[in-house]
Parts: sequence; structure tokens; C-alpha cells
Amino acid sequence: MKSKGTFVSIVIFILMTSGCISERIENQKIDDGGIVINDYQWEDDGELTIVTYDVYGLTDEMLTEFTNQTGYEISLMKLDDAGSILDHLLQHKNVQTADLAIGLDNTYLQTALDNNVLWAHFADVPNISENTLIPYDGPYAVPFDHGYMCLNYDTEIVDGVNYTVPTNLWNLTEDAWNGKVALPSPETSSPGRAFMTATVDYFANDADNQTDWTDWWSAMSDNDAIITTGWSEAYETHYTGGYGEYTEGYVGDAHIVVSYCHSPGVESWYNGNWTKSAALDLPRAAFHQVEYAAAVQGGNLDAASAFIEYLLSEEVNLQMPTENFMYSVLEGTDLPEDSGYRYHSTVPSQPANVSSIEISNNMETWLSDWNKAMVDA
Repeated sequence: MKSKGTFVSIVIFILMTSGCISERIENQKIDDGGIVINDYQWEDDGELTIVTYDVYGLTDEMLTEFTNQTGYEISLMKLDDAGSILDHLLQHKNVQTADLAIGLDNTYLQTALDNNVLWAHFADVPNISENTLIPYDGPYAVPFDHGYMCLNYDTEIVDGVNYTVPTNLWNLTEDAWNGKVALPSPETSSPGRAFMTATVDYFANDADNQTDWTDWWSAMSDNDAIITTGWSEAYETHYTGGYGEYTEGYVGDAHIVVSYCHSPGVESWYNGNWTKSAALDLPRAAFHQVEYAAAVQGGNLDAASAFIEYLLSEEVNLQMPTENFMYSVLEGTDLPEDSGYRYHSTVPSQPANVSSIEISNNMETWLSDWNKAMVDA
């Protein structure tokens, strides 16, 4: 979704006062209502506080190298997930404790924009792929990785003999799939939220006009779908097709799970070009998730902009597939071919088409409807 505003100029004035640097930036953009001027004031204190979740790509080596290059000392505030980051920003509006937010995705970003908890950055990031700019292309957030969320299945069990590969989502409501599908809750999980959003679009465009997306979720509840609090529980504890069987607490009672369409590629990359997991490519049943880095309103805009530029550099962003297990957002990049990573990764033929604004406007209602569908089933 293209932003309404077009970024025109950034002018920085540096004033030396009381032994510290106070900076003022005027962001001038053209909006539907005419020219809007936003004045920012902040102090560059030589520190950068990042609010994030456990983003694997933010390695100690990466953070140390940024400090070496810029002199900024980094502190991490690690929260549970993208939703927790948004909650933190909303709760601390006008009294922010962070300078940079890393991990908001396109199911959460618009809410942050609507609540004015972000600042326009002035990082130079010219090489971002057009595909990752579709959900949001503006000055308040920059994509740093992306991937597609969809259903994964265990090919050793869903093999056409024991179980038939589903050709539509209604297949999963059949008796054969009773208690065999693990779905993260959209109330507590960003992958769950993304998949629920995809089902809204899927059932709005299917051939059956007599039912909608909540009917499917009710039927899944009736069919004893395994609803988990997060992706890790669904994938590691319940899914039979992934690495969970090697982890403590493994149950292994689900043969289909919500994960990334390139999760089988990650499995293969770790296992020397072998995986028993595959992505299920059903039209409109996948969601393109884009994750963002964004300067926080009231924070150190110098440090935040410097880190965004560093995060989007080739030096760092090309490592996203192997450090954060997501696609790089740089133009002309792809997953590595090593050990079947790219070969076993699926790019959906027709992902769901739901704009960030539509998501923001409807998410509260969707979550309420989802909860009612699950409770009343």
C-alpha cells in the first residue's frame, strides 16, 4: 500500500548547548490536505535502545560491529513478539523508553502509524525490493526482512496414502484431520494473526457464498484443531514434520501447522539437503509478512537512522536468510541454494490480498469474531 505522503526533504539543524548536542529536524511532506510540517527535537546521547522481540538476526557480532563503526552503545529490550512491541509503543506514547523498534510487521504497523508513535527516519536505504514496499512505502518504517506464512505438512504422513494432501481449507474440517492441525492463536501470535488474515481473504473469494471465514474456524474448532499460544508451541511441540521431535516436550500430534512457506527450506538447510516438510500452496491461503525497523517518537533519531542504514546494508541484510531465517529485502536477492534451502522453499502463487489499512481498520473486529467462532463452535 503506497503511503499518502511523499517525502520531500529533510533539513537538520545542529545546535550546541550545555555540552550536548540537541538536534531539530523538519520533515516536510505533501499530504492530501496540503503541506504538513512536523518538528522533531531529540538529544543524541551516544546510546541506542532497541525494542524488539528475539530477532535472531540481531547477533552479538552484528551489534558490536555497529558500535565499532558508529560509537553508539546498544541496549536491547526484548519482548515476546510483534504485538508486545506495539503494546509497548502505545503504552509509552510521549514518554518513550526506546529509540528504535525492530519487528513490527504489516499486521501491526498501521496501528503504530495511526497512533503517531513513530518518527520519520533519515537513513539512506535506496536498494529495497518493490515487493516488500507494497504493504507500506513511506518514511516512518523500513522493511528489513520478509517471508510468506502458510500451512506446512509432513510429507511422510500426508503422502496420498495415510492422508491426502488438502486441495482446499475445508478438507481440514473432515474427520480424518480431527486433532491433527496445529494453528497459533491470532490473539497471541503474529503468525497466527497473519494466517487468520489470509483466511478472511480466502473465504471472501471462494466459490461458496453460503459460508464465511468464521464458519471455517468454527468447523476447525469442532474438529479439535490444536490452538496454541504461539508459533513455537505449534511447530516444535505438535508438528511431526519439523525439528520439534528433537526438542524437549515434543508431542507430535499434528501433521499440518502454520509456519513460513520457506520453513521446509530452513529444515533442509540444517539437515544437509533433506526435509520431510513441504508448504501447502493454496490460492489466497498464504500471507506475505513484512517486518520493519522504525524510529520511535521522542527517541534518538540520529542513532535510530544510523542503525536502519546499517541493517539495510549488504553487509548485514544479505545475512537474513541464515541469521534470521527470513528473506533479505534487498533488490535482486533470494534464499541461498546451499543444502536445498531455496529448492524446498515455496513462493506462493497467489497470496492473500489484504492491505495494511484494511487490516488495521478491521483487526479488532476480526479478533472478536474469531474468538466468538471458537467459543461458540
